[in-house]
Amino acid sequence: METPAPPGPLLVLGAGYAGLTVAQQVDRLARGSVPIVLVDRHPVHVLRTQLYEVGRLAAAGSPDSWTVPLARVFERSSVECREGTVEAIDLDARSVRLGDGTIRYGSLAVCLGSVAAYYGVPGASELTHQVYRLSGAIRLAGALREVEAGSSTLPGERRPRVVVVGGGSTGTELAAEIATSDWSQVTGGPARPPDVFLLAGALPFLDGLPPSLVRHARLLLRSAGVALVPGLNVTRVEAGRVHLEDGSVLAADLVVWCAGLEAPPLVRALGAPHGKGGRLAVDPTLEVPGRPGVFAVGDVAEVRDPSTGMLVPATAQAALAEARVAARNVIARSRGDPPVPFVYRERGVAVALGLGRGAAAIRHVTVWGSPAALLKRAVQREYARSVERGQPSTLL
Repeated sequence: METPAPPGPLLVLGAGYAGLTVAQQVDRLARGSVPIVLVDRHPVHVLRTQLYEVGRLAAAGSPDSWTVPLARVFERSSVECREGTVEAIDLDARSVRLGDGTIRYGSLAVCLGSVAAYYGVPGASELTHQVYRLSGAIRLAGALREVEAGSSTLPGERRPRVVVVGGGSTGTELAAEIATSDWSQVTGGPARPPDVFLLAGALPFLDGLPPSLVRHARLLLRSAGVALVPGLNVTRVEAGRVHLEDGSVLAADLVVWCAGLEAPPLVRALGAPHGKGGRLAVDPTLEVPGRPGVFAVGDVAEVRDPSTGMLVPATAQAALAEARVAARNVIARSRGDPPVPFVYRERGVAVALGLGRGAAAIRHVTVWGSPAALLKRAVQREYARSVERGQPSTLL
């Protein structure tokens, strides 16, 4: 028999994929026996994996299609939603300080997500756009609309040039979206298709994804008009200029940074074991070592699968799977039962590659083109529906 968690609510920090699912699952499984407080800076859940859709966002003019109000998600639950900014976490005192007060907790789920990692590259944080946050995607959509409504600011160039830094899924999907969006329809007037460069950096393009998917992604990017530049890291960003490590310089109207993620500063400052990018290194039960009942879930955690010894990828699919196990373990701790280890099982992966195209791998089978795009869209719709139902998605 384990020692039960001390009195107090389950405090969930962050209403992203991980935090929302932890709160939903504990509420469903505990049937009111575990009080839950969910804290987020905003009153909405953001469909973050869809923020690459900057063409649609620019055309819509409103972010409503990319958000779900928390009040609607939890209107028939016992979850208390509290809007606020987390200022400090005291693991010894088992308390969290918000801008308007302090909350003591019995169990804690740290689900604060991640922020862009700039790796000390001069000018990167100040002079580039990003789509890791809704606010960043909105700013980029507005900037693209302005550029497309005018003309390139580059000498001798008639078409706008957009440089996307980072050859992972986010950068790839974003580059294809920008290259294939109907900007004439977005701006309501004549617009020239942009030149899009995707700087993959020193890591392999779409590193970690199945080779067959990567091969088809290269072909579809090329047909979408995206120029893939592999093998070179960015060393400096200036206004309208990107410097590469071979000494070359690439001019650009807009630069978007998708080169990687790290834990937020608040998490990096915690007195706990950390992994790559300041993520919290967790036990197989997803708990912070030496802190029973304190869980780190999603992008904020470095999770090692005990069955394989490999690090679990920082994806929405993994975050949702981790959240379901963390919820079970919150309840186990509340009852004095032993928690269970997290074992990751990859269902598959789908990458959007422009209007009506994509590449996907499911159980060693690769599909591409319109079938993969339809699968990607179905996954996105299913997840949005599952958020409001409070039930886990059955797709990827």
